Amino acid sequence: MNIFLTGSTGFLGGKLIRNLIDETDHHLYLLFRNEKKAEKIISSFTRKQRNRIHLVQGDITSPDCGLREKDKKIIAGKMDVVYHLAALVKFEEDLRDELFRVNFQGTKNILNLAVELGVKKFFHVSTAYTVGRRNIGVEALYDRAAEYNNPYEESKVQSEHLVDSYRDHMDISIFRPAIIVGDSKTGEADSAFTLYGFMRALEVFKKKTIRAGSTGQVYRIIGAMRGTSNFVPVDYVADILSLALYRAENETVYNITNPNPPTNMDILTWIQQALEMNDLSIVEDEGVQDLSSEEQRLNGMIDVFAAYLKSSIIFDDGNTKRLIAGSGIEHLNLSEESIRMIINAYFGTKAVPA
Repeated sequence: MNIFLTGSTGFLGGKLIRNLIDETDHHLYLLFRNEKKAEKIISSFTRKQRNRIHLVQGDITSPDCGLREKDKKIIAGKMDVVYHLAALVKFEEDLRDELFRVNFQGTKNILNLAVELGVKKFFHVSTAYTVGRRNIGVEALYDRAAEYNNPYEESKVQSEHLVDSYRDHMDISIFRPAIIVGDSKTGEADSAFTLYGFMRALEVFKKKTIRAGSTGQVYRIIGAMRGTSNFVPVDYVADILSLALYRAENETVYNITNPNPPTNMDILTWIQQALEMNDLSIVEDEGVQDLSSEEQRLNGMIDVFAAYLKSSIIFDDGNTKRLIAGSGIEHLNLSEESIRMIINAYFGTKAVPA
C-alpha cells in the first residue's frame, strides 16, 4: 500500500514506521518539518527499505499541509491511507490557541488534503483522555460541550468530531491510546511528555531539595492514592495501528488502554525507588492548607498533571479486543515488573545535572 503519515518524527511515529516497513512492500510518505529529524529516522533502515520511504516537506498547520504542487501531483490518487499522528501534547491553559491551531486546524488541513488526494482511509490518532472528567471511557464520540480538564483534551474532542464529519468522503477510524510509555520489552522511550514530564519534575525537585540541604522531610503531593494512571507501551500501540491497516472498521473508535492500570501510589513508590528517595507521599485532602513552601513548589511543578492524579477511569476497549482477536497480538497485560523496567530505563539514561 501507499501510506501517508503525519507525526512521523515523534515517539509513536518512529515505532509505527518500523512496523509498516519491516517485512512488507509498503511505500511510506512521511510529512516532515524538520529535515534533520526525518533523515535521522530513516537512517536506521536498510538501503532497500529507504527506497520505499519518501520524505514530503510540509506543515499540518498550513493549508494543504504546506505541500508543494509538484509533490501533490506525484502522490494524488495514489494514497491508500493516511495515519494522522501529529499533535501538540501540552496541557497549559495559556497554550489554548496553539493547541487548537495544531490539533484542530492541523487535523482539518490534513483531512482536506486527504480528500484532495483521493485517499481511501483516514486513521486519526487521538487520546483516551477525550473522556474528560467522566469515570467511564467508551468507544464512541463524547459530547463537545461536556467538561474537560484542559485545552488539550478539548482540542482532541473537537478534532474527533471533525474527523467524523468527513465520513462521507472516505473511511474513517479513530484510535485513542492512553498514556504512551516506553517499549514493553526494552523500556526504550523518546518522549518528554506525560509520565516522562512527571518523572523529570520529580527528579528536578530531588536535585533542588538535596542541593538546598532539605533532607529527611516528607513532601506531600495532592492527589488520590487509589487513583490510577493508564499506561500503554508504545509497541502495543504501534502494533494495533499496524494491524488496523487490514482490520480497522469504518466509523469505529478504538480505545487502546490498559485494563489493569497501576495506582498512583504504586507509581510514586516505583519512581522513588528508581530515584533512590523516600520523601514523597500522596494526600487525598484537597483542602490541605498547611503545605510548606517546598510542597507548594513541588505541586506547582506538576500542576498540569493534577487532574490525572485525582482520577480513576475505567475504559471499555471491546472494539480493540475485537480488532486484535486471532492476530497474534495479545490483549495488554502490563505487569508491575514491566512498568518498573520502563521507569528504571528512563532514569538509567536521563539525568538532570546537580
